[in-house]
Amino acid sequence: MSTDALIAAANAWLEQDPDAVTHTELEALIADASKGDETAIAGLHHRFDTRLAFGTAGLRGELGAGPNRMNRVLVTQAAAGLAAYLLTHEISPSIVIGYDGRINSEVFARDTATIMAGAGVRAILLPRLLPTPVLAFAVRHLNVSAGVMVTASHNPANDNGYKVYLGGDNHGSQIVPPVDGEIAHAIDVVAKGSITELPRSTDFVTTDDGVVDEYIARTAALGKPVADVIYTYTAMHGVGWETSKAVFATAGLTAPVLIEEQAHPDAAFPTVAFPNPEEPGAMDLSYAKAREVGADVAIAHDPDADRLAVAIVGRDGEWRRLSGNEVGILLGWRAAERANGVGVLAASIVSAPALRAIAADYGMTYRDTLTGFKWISRIDGLTFGYEEALGYLVDPDKVRDKDGISASVDFLSLVAELKTQGKTVLDRLDEFTARFGAFASRQVSLRFDKVSEIGEMMAKVRANAPTEVGGYRVSAFTDFSSGVDGFIPSDILRMDFDGGARVIVRPSGTEPKLKFYVDASSTTGEGAERQAAAEAVATQLETGMRELLV
Repeated sequence: MSTDALIAAANAWLEQDPDAVTHTELEALIADASKGDETAIAGLHHRFDTRLAFGTAGLRGELGAGPNRMNRVLVTQAAAGLAAYLLTHEISPSIVIGYDGRINSEVFARDTATIMAGAGVRAILLPRLLPTPVLAFAVRHLNVSAGVMVTASHNPANDNGYKVYLGGDNHGSQIVPPVDGEIAHAIDVVAKGSITELPRSTDFVTTDDGVVDEYIARTAALGKPVADVIYTYTAMHGVGWETSKAVFATAGLTAPVLIEEQAHPDAAFPTVAFPNPEEPGAMDLSYAKAREVGADVAIAHDPDADRLAVAIVGRDGEWRRLSGNEVGILLGWRAAERANGVGVLAASIVSAPALRAIAADYGMTYRDTLTGFKWISRIDGLTFGYEEALGYLVDPDKVRDKDGISASVDFLSLVAELKTQGKTVLDRLDEFTARFGAFASRQVSLRFDKVSEIGEMMAKVRANAPTEVGGYRVSAFTDFSSGVDGFIPSDILRMDFDGGARVIVRPSGTEPKLKFYVDASSTTGEGAERQAAAEAVATQLETGMRELLV
């Protein structure tokens, strides 16, 4: 856009913006841009040259004014577009709306409720800020057409987001294509007009604690503690503690040693650089407290409590976080034991292939999916599913999304059982290696300043498919962009190597990162030998991939 057209677009947005903060921000940018200020003009271009894309993750982005930011105008457009979509598919659609403790989460949720009610959609607002798994549960429990959760999960503090779930035949799973595109089209139609013209109504229902109480009761039923476990807990400044506390107590678990500094919602996330348990330093307070109290295990939720991180004392005596794959295979093994060989185990393609080995051993079906729980949750006959990014689904009959709270109950019950046997989590991992083989994984994120640079790197690798990485020959190079193995076309590359190792490369769906995943395995020798062999291959491939992607 020319500068004049840019300023005109910004003024048109300003006229419909009901938020004092973003209104003031945009007024200042327009004023400075009108004077020829290059920084202000660049700022307007960044906000108005494009808009946040509505996709299978809904919306997620930085807070601020303009269509390329999360704000009340954009959320209102999204709500109206979603309402239009629902009304074309049902005569009397309904929706439940939840929100976490981030900046503007409640505001966005209430805006959504008033737009839905104004459009003629029966709208139900959860009673207060709550974890994402409670909203996912509510979609099924209340038998509504759809659900919206306002959260940016583990993103930086100045982000927010908008997750959409569908009921009915979708069973409360997040949206997938082609539905995301249909909703996006409806949103684009709304965006051609002004949100000031949209009908609104306060005729929506704020539900009582019944749905929360039912979630707590059904999640607690997963717990079978047979010994007292000493464990620390952090909510990472999010909304997990209130609900988790009730679940743990109802399940009969001992109360955790709480990381007080991170226990309660704080949208500034003051003690962490990134509110993500995977990030370096995020669990440092947990490690310190765990050492102090002699804990058996430390657990952490991300800010909306749909992910679980687990830390233990390593072989060197130092605390370390288990990888998502380590937690996933332990919970998956546990699920297979309970299932007695009946059902399906599933994991995203970037997760370790170890779950496949468990399924084969128990005579169960195994399914790979594309990344994201929106795919895992849709597997027919699912018994257990996980993705290496700390997401686990241990009770698919209750909820069809990753759930850090139910996974916590299941893992703590495992620790309790091991404790009665005089064993630790490390012992259980050794038992896994002896029975199923050793699996070594690496997950590396390369952060880019511009999203376009990620696309350029993916194009570079596609155009120059490597024949060797880290000294290992590439036996197969698979480009998922045209659809592979029944998957929809996806921006994913996979390299398989002689000996069975693999590397998968893909852009992050929620952050400006390019990720690659390395997996290697070994069944040769005893446990320590198996692990060393798998780790050596994984290390070589990681080094080779870092050299390739520079």
